Amino acid sequence: MTDEARQSAVERAWRELVDTARRTAAEGLVVGTSGNVSVRVGDLILVTPSGVPYDRLTPQDTVAVDLDGTQVLGDLRPTSELPLHLAVHRRTDAVAVVHTHAVHATAVSTLVPELPPVHYMTAALGGPVRVAAYALYGTEELARNMLHALRDRTACLLQNHGTVTYGATLSEAYDRTAQLEWMCRLWLTASSVPGRTPTLLSDPQLAEAARRLHTYGQPPA
Repeated sequence: MTDEARQSAVERAWRELVDTARRTAAEGLVVGTSGNVSVRVGDLILVTPSGVPYDRLTPQDTVAVDLDGTQVLGDLRPTSELPLHLAVHRRTDAVAVVHTHAVHATAVSTLVPELPPVHYMTAALGGPVRVAAYALYGTEELARNMLHALRDRTACLLQNHGTVTYGATLSEAYDRTAQLEWMCRLWLTASSVPGRTPTLLSDPQLAEAARRLHTYGQPPA
C-alpha cells in the first residue's frame, strides 16, 4: 500500500470510528465520555481518545497506536482502556472493537456468570455470553479476564462495568453490541415477572440457529 493509499484508508477509518462512537452515545449505550471504540488499519489501531466528547472529535484528532501500544498518530492521549482493545486485536481476528457501559447489559453483569440463552441471537455471538470477572478499568488484569470470557465468542460482559464486542467491521461490532444489550433487556424483563421463569434455549436449538444464521442475509455479489 502506498503512503497516499494508507493515509486515505486511515482517514476513512477515523471517520467511521467517530461516527460509531457518536452512535453509542446517541443510542444510550454510553453516558458522557464513557465507552470506547477501535478499528484496525494494517498495522495501526485507531482508538478514541481519553475523556474527549465524541461530538468534538475532528479529522485532526486522529489517534493511532501500533500493536505494542506505542502511539504513532495524534497528540491526544488514547483511551484508558487501550490494554483491552490491544488484547482483542492481538488475540482474535477482530478488525473493530466496541466497548460500552450499556445499562441493561451492565445490570446483567452484576447478577449472573453468563447471560442465559433467552433468544436465538445468542448463537450469533458464539453462544451464551460470559461475564468476565471484575478488575479495575484500564488494567492488564481486566484485559486478561475479558479474553478468558471471549473464548469462542465475539462478545462478553464485564462484571460491574459493561460490554465488549468485536467484528470484521465497525458496523458488525456495533450491531453485536446492540443485540447484546437487547438480549440483556429481554432477559431482565422476562425474569422480573413474579412466579415465572423464562424458557431458555437448549444447546441443540442454539446450534440449529447458528447454522441458519450462517446463511442469513444477501448472498455475496
